[in-house]
Amino acid sequence: MLKVGIVGCGHWGLNHVRIFYCNKSSKIKICCDRNPSRLKVLSKIYPDLAVTTNYTKVLNDSEIDAVVIATPTATHYGLVRAFLLSGKHVLCEKPLVIKKREAEKLILLAEKKRKTLMSGYVFLFNDGIAALKKYVNKKGFGRIFYLHFTRTNLGPIRNDVDVIYDLASHDISITSFLLEGWPKSVSANAGFFLRKKVCDTAFITLYYPGNRLVNIHASWLDPQKIRTLTCVGDKKMAIWNDLSASEPVKIFDKGIVREPFYSDYSEFQLLPREGAVTNPVIGLTEPLRNQNNHFLNCINKNKTPLTDGKFGHNVTVVLEALRLSLREKGRIQEIKEKYLL
Repeated sequence: MLKVGIVGCGHWGLNHVRIFYCNKSSKIKICCDRNPSRLKVLSKIYPDLAVTTNYTKVLNDSEIDAVVIATPTATHYGLVRAFLLSGKHVLCEKPLVIKKREAEKLILLAEKKRKTLMSGYVFLFNDGIAALKKYVNKKGFGRIFYLHFTRTNLGPIRNDVDVIYDLASHDISITSFLLEGWPKSVSANAGFFLRKKVCDTAFITLYYPGNRLVNIHASWLDPQKIRTLTCVGDKKMAIWNDLSASEPVKIFDKGIVREPFYSDYSEFQLLPREGAVTNPVIGLTEPLRNQNNHFLNCINKNKTPLTDGKFGHNVTVVLEALRLSLREKGRIQEIKEKYLL
């Protein structure tokens, strides 16, 4: 049974505590947070758990095999590095780091220490996304033209990163999972409505090889919570709605066909083709539970995680390019950095 430490017990960290506490193949040894009031709440829910405000108690505990880091993004690099050096496996919430160079150093360190390093991109463990990937990979779906994401809500507003690093990073991870590749160039425009230096609304375009286009609308400043993805292929189309428990994925047998334009045989017209709408039955399980089970399984079987350090590095490469585009008023930025595969 793997012994686990949790560092960061805020809103999302508490979910990690709940899942690992109930996991039969792991045991939480200690939970850490700088805020004593959070630990008081945690102790009321789980009175048998050890808690501390000092992360070095987790760091220096030789009985702990793995740690989950759910702290502000700016702290990730230092914490991940420290725990890898202490000989512990690490699952770090997204984004793994702010700078790609930091990710490269952590990857080398994890390899040197022979420890598992995993990035917490939870939507890759979402049953709806997994089902969508199966459908779009079928020959009958055809070549993907474009993806469109809407990820909006009124808050929660983070202080450590902007809306691109917070929300759009999810959609970057989903896109590269579905398309099995990474963008060659990007562009971003954003609004700074609530604070001058932290964007709260963003409109992003990713340009993938094969003339595939991705559009992302991410916002903390929207009256409606929406988590949708539209996938348009040349033969079929699909919609994923994360907020729909009964029909998270819909497959549309629709497309555009070229028909002869009979007034002139040298011309063709494009006509819509209407077909059936399929709602596949998908058994939904908790994505975070799936992700954390994957982490434990990779440790026990010495496997490479789906969202390993290299995956986290590649997302950060895209995020840095988007940040540069934002500084240059939305100018398209070619990504010259090498992705790690």
